[in-house]
Amino acid sequence: MQKKEKIVIGLCIIVAIADGILHFAEAGPVLVFAVSAGALALLAMIVGDATEQLGSRLGPGATGILQSGLGNLPELFVAIFALRAGLAHVVQAALVGSILGNSLLVFGLALFFGGLKNGTQRFKSEPPRMIVTLMLLAVAALSIPTLASLLHTPAAPHIDDLDIFVAVILLIMLAASTYFSIRGDSAIVPHKNESGEAKWPLYLAIIVLGGAGLGAAFVSDWFVEALKPAMDTLGISETFAGLVIVAVAGNAIENLIGIQLAWRNQADYAISVIMNSSLQIALGLFPVLLLLSFVLGGSVLTFVLSPLLVVALALATLVSAFVVFDGESIWLEGLALVGLYSIIAAAFWWG
Repeated sequence: MQKKEKIVIGLCIIVAIADGILHFAEAGPVLVFAVSAGALALLAMIVGDATEQLGSRLGPGATGILQSGLGNLPELFVAIFALRAGLAHVVQAALVGSILGNSLLVFGLALFFGGLKNGTQRFKSEPPRMIVTLMLLAVAALSIPTLASLLHTPAAPHIDDLDIFVAVILLIMLAASTYFSIRGDSAIVPHKNESGEAKWPLYLAIIVLGGAGLGAAFVSDWFVEALKPAMDTLGISETFAGLVIVAVAGNAIENLIGIQLAWRNQADYAISVIMNSSLQIALGLFPVLLLLSFVLGGSVLTFVLSPLLVVALALATLVSAFVVFDGESIWLEGLALVGLYSIIAAAFWWG
């Protein structure tokens, strides 16, 4: 382990402890909220370093799934605590915001900075094309409960049952896509190792990942407890807070790692991490949280979204599909994705 990595781990421990002290000392909610976000970002750096070591053994396809799954751990904890606090609307907006954030903001920043440094970046187009195809199917599935409710179909009075059925189907799709990504057709699954030689022992990478996950659980709890009073203090609506602030903070790992990988010209690995994160949220995290909300107590989550959120999801998926279709990218495409994300976020500023 290099000196820089040890410094990051030490700094993360200090910030997390400071966050805990501020939380139990009942400091100002905005301060606790900001320190929690900083702790989550440092945890992101630690998980990124550890996962990069695993990537040298697993390759970009499997590691992308592992990285994006671990990257969703903070958001899982944040969402569970928020549901128990009765903030289902914030959780729903945060989940949709995470998909939009990864598909547009993070993907766009990765292409932008990677393109500025390396010029035109080329990648194997089949894996991301498979992911965006599954994303289109997931968005279509998430749209059905919304349409059933808005159009007042006979299914509308049974929306909870429909939500549960859709959640089960999405989880089956997740299991199938995960198996296919790891063991599937060699023409689709990337096997080239882009992440370099392992410098950590395997046990050390696993211990660091486990410790970071445990830390994320505590920090996420403090983050959620400060969320509502911080929103009231800053005058931010629940929808905007969930769609942008909570989503970006909960996906800090992908925000940092995907951009770093693109900057290093590891395009296949970067795209695998970023796009698999959106897919796992749509096929895994959202349905799992919906099912859990029926037993957690507090508020119940639903797939019924506002029409603007459904359209935003569809636009984000379609635009990202066009970007990856030809297997190459330039910085201007990344800037366009960031621009679209900014427009969507601005549309929800007022709630």
